[in-house]
Amino acid sequence: MVDARYLDVLKIICSRLKDSGFNWALTGSLGMALQGVNVEVHDIDLQTDKRGAYEIEKCLEEHVVRPVRFSESERIRSHYGALEINGVAVEVMGALQKRLDDGKWEEPVNIENYQLWISFDEMEIPVLSLAYEYHAYRILGREDRAKMLMQWLQNKDIE
Repeated sequence: MVDARYLDVLKIICSRLKDSGFNWALTGSLGMALQGVNVEVHDIDLQTDKRGAYEIEKCLEEHVVRPVRFSESERIRSHYGALEINGVAVEVMGALQKRLDDGKWEEPVNIENYQLWISFDEMEIPVLSLAYEYHAYRILGREDRAKMLMQWLQNKDIE
């Protein structure tokens, strides 16, 4: 069960981005939870392309706590920004790239290739598929999360 405060913030996000003209998707724990995975939600993660990251910032400008800018860590890079809406942390990632085992960066993720639409609480929400999330966590070396998703996907196939 997802805490109502995350759903309230998601309603704000969905209403602001509904006719925005760019692709975005919910990712991370909230995206997984809304697809039925039993996972604790701590924030809201939005993934998009480079332009979309800056557009999300404009659409929700009164909530910006960290303006979108290119950011790079050892395993991941993107046009990253942070928002806070009604006390809920929201992370924005545009043109996300993960570092591969050979040290090269993968091409920026085209979310359209992995985007699913779900209906939840009178909202139409774009989410990233759980199969994509599984592979992304594997690349990032987050084996516990990847294993949990694989088990969930396998159990879902059995049902």
